[in-house]
Amino acid sequence: MRVLTLALTLTATQVAAQSATVSGTDGQNALGTIPCAAIADQPIAQCPAELRLKDDGEATLAVQLPTGEVRRIYFENGEPTSSSSTSPMNHEVSGGVMMIFIEPNEVFEVPANAVKPQ
Repeated sequence: MRVLTLALTLTATQVAAQSATVSGTDGQNALGTIPCAAIADQPIAQCPAELRLKDDGEATLAVQLPTGEVRRIYFENGEPTSSSSTSPMNHEVSGGVMMIFIEPNEVFEVPANAVKPQ
């Protein structure tokens, strides 16, 4: 039930959820798309994503960027703590949407409740 709820929370349509694949992921968790951008002045696009939740409150979000690269963002207790990038990362939450910024140009919009422990 939790995985199904997260797939819907990630704004995936049933077709997108079935066809979405992210390189290097196992496809066994919540699949869908999230708004993201990776290049300066590029509009926000829908990027394939997979959310892996662990029982201990940790989560990993793998997002396939428009460049083809896969960015992993790691969460502890609903807060992003690090990513697969060596660049600085920060975030803010507004209206239930967590905006994650990885310098210089990556932006991810994640439903804040999708990464919170249940």
